[in-house]
Amino acid sequence: MSLSGTSQNSFYENLFQFYITHLTSVVLPFWEKAIDVQNGGVYTCFTNAGDLLLSKDKYTWSQGRFAWVWSRLSWMCTNGLLTGSPEDYLGLAKGTIDFLNQHAIMDNGNCAFLLTEDGEKKESIPGKGFDTSFFADCFIVLAFEEYARVSKDLQVLDRALRLHDHIVDRLKSDDVRSEPYPIPRGYKAHSVSMIMLNVTQELAETLEGLQHKRTEEFVRASLNYATEILVTFQKGDGRIAELVPKEEGMDQTLLSRYVNPGHAIESMWFVMKTASKYRRNECIEKAGKGLKKAFELGWDQEKGGLFRYVDMNGGKPEGEESHCLYEQMVLETWDMKLWWPHSEALYATLLAYELTGDSEFLALYDRTHNYAFHIFPNPNPEIGEWIQIRDRVGLPVNKIVALPVKDPYHILRDILLIIELLFQRIHPGAL
Repeated sequence: MSLSGTSQNSFYENLFQFYITHLTSVVLPFWEKAIDVQNGGVYTCFTNAGDLLLSKDKYTWSQGRFAWVWSRLSWMCTNGLLTGSPEDYLGLAKGTIDFLNQHAIMDNGNCAFLLTEDGEKKESIPGKGFDTSFFADCFIVLAFEEYARVSKDLQVLDRALRLHDHIVDRLKSDDVRSEPYPIPRGYKAHSVSMIMLNVTQELAETLEGLQHKRTEEFVRASLNYATEILVTFQKGDGRIAELVPKEEGMDQTLLSRYVNPGHAIESMWFVMKTASKYRRNECIEKAGKGLKKAFELGWDQEKGGLFRYVDMNGGKPEGEESHCLYEQMVLETWDMKLWWPHSEALYATLLAYELTGDSEFLALYDRTHNYAFHIFPNPNPEIGEWIQIRDRVGLPVNKIVALPVKDPYHILRDILLIIELLFQRIHPGAL
């Protein structure tokens, strides 16, 4: 879907209608059938093809993401971006919020990573405890925050703030676990600053809308995380390093050299979002450079699409090996084509074009659009959604790449954000 040969207004109108149709006819119907209306939450442990539910266990990481999406759907229906019942969407979001609040938060203030269908805590790794990933806590904060923004429920907002503060305390003490990707010893991880930027920028927006006394605190925090990403993890050529060694002499290890194009792309739109809101134009420029570099290194020139991982110079990751499990994962799955980097790239490139007017971002969007909507949507309309995990040439792979789930977040979140971006472009000042 290209701008060439059409006016900008027609391009945006056509794209807006394309995403509305894809949302309502391909993606949403799958998840509407997966909701657990009795206990709250959503079933996610499907096969890659989406044709079989393998387990009714609930990863709280995914439950928080689902609650965020359903809350945002309610807001969009209320504000005329989508048709549908805002009350129904918000009611289902509340069911998930209540489920998480009742069952996920442990006595130590951390969140359990895995629950049974009705909320019993379950070890995802036998013998390793329930609270194995602070990322799950972050997604629950985002769920509480977005639900509070839409519902104006200050009690849920207070839970989000308390959980956020507990996460910050854990990060300061270095007392965090990060399954399914434990941070290797001796490295500082981009993923930590990245998720905390997303958490704080969303909280800042909600707090501002509710005129909360902690608003400025979270504005400063989001700007600090954005700056940390650009200073600590962005290199001179624009690339975003996924892991930065804490000690000298480790720059040529495989873990220091490898790049995660999807994370870089997602992180750059996080940075651009905060930088745009607070008029930090220099940060938008640096993030744009990072976005272009992620495509330069990550795009498969032969088969199309974004690689999962690449070397700092492109191609298969290389460097001094330590033979750890993290490194093994990078080497074994580097050339796979996954759903989420492509959905993130769709939104990131459109946002970058909107903020900068640089036509190169529109060309990157066009390239990603043509690849993603050719490769990922399920060819069986009776199932719908995307077949999310593919090999290098685009064939489906029945393999776990993170959690054993079909993710309800990236595709839906990015489609909703794109619809909102296009709506604002078509109807300036409407929101």
